[in-house]
Amino acid sequence: MKLMIAYYGDDLTGSTDVMEALSLVGVPTVLFIEPPTEKQRAVFADVRAIGLAGTSRSETPEWMRVHLQAAFHWLHSLDAEITHYKVCSTFDSSPEVGNIGTALDIGREIFGHTPVPIVVGAPQLRRYTAFGHLFAAFQDRTYRIDRHPVMARHPVTPMADSDLIAHLSKQTAARIVLVDFPTSRSDAAVDRIAADAEALLFDVLDTASQTAVGRQLVRLQHNGSRFVIGSSGVEYALAHAWNVHNFDLPPLSFEAPGAVEKIAVVSGSVSPTTARQIEHAVSQGFVRLSLDPRVFLDHGARDALIDVTQAALDALDKGQSVIVHTALGPDTDLGAELAASAMDGRHAIGRGLGQLLAQLVRQAGLRRAIIAGGDTSSHALKEMGIYALTLCLPLPQTPGSPLCTAHSDDPDLDGLQIALKGGQVGNDVYFSNILQGLA
Repeated sequence: MKLMIAYYGDDLTGSTDVMEALSLVGVPTVLFIEPPTEKQRAVFADVRAIGLAGTSRSETPEWMRVHLQAAFHWLHSLDAEITHYKVCSTFDSSPEVGNIGTALDIGREIFGHTPVPIVVGAPQLRRYTAFGHLFAAFQDRTYRIDRHPVMARHPVTPMADSDLIAHLSKQTAARIVLVDFPTSRSDAAVDRIAADAEALLFDVLDTASQTAVGRQLVRLQHNGSRFVIGSSGVEYALAHAWNVHNFDLPPLSFEAPGAVEKIAVVSGSVSPTTARQIEHAVSQGFVRLSLDPRVFLDHGARDALIDVTQAALDALDKGQSVIVHTALGPDTDLGAELAASAMDGRHAIGRGLGQLLAQLVRQAGLRRAIIAGGDTSSHALKEMGIYALTLCLPLPQTPGSPLCTAHSDDPDLDGLQIALKGGQVGNDVYFSNILQGLA
């Protein structure tokens, strides 16, 4: 059966966000951590969507020209109806890191030189685009992205411009043209714009505009535009069109797995959202252990890592849940120092936390765990010997951060329930709810 969609996620939490969005509209989906072997792919022969989790959000254009080329060629070989390069709904990127324009250029080389639709707005995630400008919610308010309390001061890719075409034009020479929300309702108007464009940025403000964009994505796909860039707003928009076209997608059912005695959380996130979640979890009995991330580069400081690991194992042995974190809010971020001392210093945090979490899972016999931080999750999961994820439980109260089931050739990790949470994602009770297995 032909795949409805294939996608590459520019980080792991964004990749699980898409898997959740697809599964919620009845599209069985598997997310691979690396291109699978034939044996691994055969386990998921009945899926209608395949994802590939990547790390390009935290990589350079030079890295992308090598690794994205290979990933896109593999995705192209799947011959899906649409292939999606998934970016964060906050669109944070720069010419030097996470360059979305480079991905656009590579995608056009491989999937054809037809206009590339770009869809960033996703009201389900409280992200909105209006006349080309991006807005995002934080707590109970919605901000223009360049005034957002978190994204305007992101430690690697701060968003200084809410005009997404102006922002993206610093990353590519491609001609990007806006399709604002009134225009998206007119096929003739969209076709006129597309005739002189290499990429089309679509506004999404609400359900009505999202529905119009979904219809345009399917129509443009039939005209040859089978490569799309955007947030999980792409899937939410397509869901409206798929529903209209009656793709015979019965709803998938998910049963809450219930509570477990204890979980382990590793966090490389510097977001204040994650800091609040950690503090709330501590108030509910979690043991909080601070780890200086410089231990992952300084072999002379390994004793500190051994001490924290043992403290975590001791707490788990007593039936307590633990959180090991390398930062507690943006003021404690040491990532820049690590990046200055080693070429991939920031990545060392994710890799080190992944190795630590795998050790805790094996030695404590854990069946549920959490990784916090988008970049952290991407690099951590690759260290854990997990080759694929499927959706265990969607979390409608905090969309984009579902509980997943891990698939691994390692019996200690196969079947592990794991949640991967981006820095800005989730409410204050997120960690406690994962412990309790609540939707």
